[in-house]
Amino acid sequence: MSVLVVGTAALDSIKTPKTENPLLLGGSASHAAVAASFFAPTRLMGVVGGDFPAKYIKLYQKHGICLKGLERVPTGRTFHWSGEYEVNMNNRRTLDTVLGVIETWQPVLPADYATTPFVLLANISPQVQHRVLDQVSKSRFVIADTMDLWLNIALPEVLRLLKRVDCLVLNDSEARQLLKEDNVINALTKIHKLGPKYVIIKKGEHGSVLSGPKGLFVAPAYPLKKVIDPTGAGDSFVGGLIGYLAAQKTGTIETNLRRAIVHGSVVASFCCEGFGLNVTTRTVKASINARVRELEKIARF
Repeated sequence: MSVLVVGTAALDSIKTPKTENPLLLGGSASHAAVAASFFAPTRLMGVVGGDFPAKYIKLYQKHGICLKGLERVPTGRTFHWSGEYEVNMNNRRTLDTVLGVIETWQPVLPADYATTPFVLLANISPQVQHRVLDQVSKSRFVIADTMDLWLNIALPEVLRLLKRVDCLVLNDSEARQLLKEDNVINALTKIHKLGPKYVIIKKGEHGSVLSGPKGLFVAPAYPLKKVIDPTGAGDSFVGGLIGYLAAQKTGTIETNLRRAIVHGSVVASFCCEGFGLNVTTRTVKASINARVRELEKIARF
């Protein structure tokens, strides 16, 4: 089945203690759509300006991503984020953010996108996420991602969104922020009461936790010896997750979600091994499958 990914298509400028990489392909929709495309036909909804390089369009196309929903504004500027990482790669600070064309974007879905069975509302303003949900129908499973910014400036819209989605994905600090709850396990119970049947809390290099009707599932992250750039890893995680989920022909959502999380974790590991999407776009399905088998082996007890 197909996956619809809605989010930002961006240009990222990333600085680390050792190097700088300006104007890389980035954004939540870019990372998530590429990750999903390893498993299922993927459609991307986003908006870019006239400065968006043609080579990045070709990268999308290389992965078979449908770009009918990628709006292009020739006179506008593409969303741009600039950030700097510290030596441990866990801490970063934003140097500059230019909203550009996403500031006033009002997405209009192509007619055939409206019935896409699996929908990922990747990290973008909840107002845009709501607008997309208003236009989709017959969706089998909807996942929403969010971040601390929206919890700070658009909390009412986020809370309204939680009543409309099947699964919420957020990191552990955002879960604490949303519920004012230090204990992540307690936070999960409270998030379910806000609407979503499934909740996934990302814990970075320490893996993730799924909570659903059948209880908890704790998944490890794929262990890396060296992290080059973690930008987009969370988006790659949820993109790989929903792509794998859409590809399954048998089994329940909850059963498939467990394996989907492992596959998402593995795709995210490739993202962390290079700047932007440089490594992810050179990865092949066989390499993903090999890491999944390795992760299963080291996590089994």
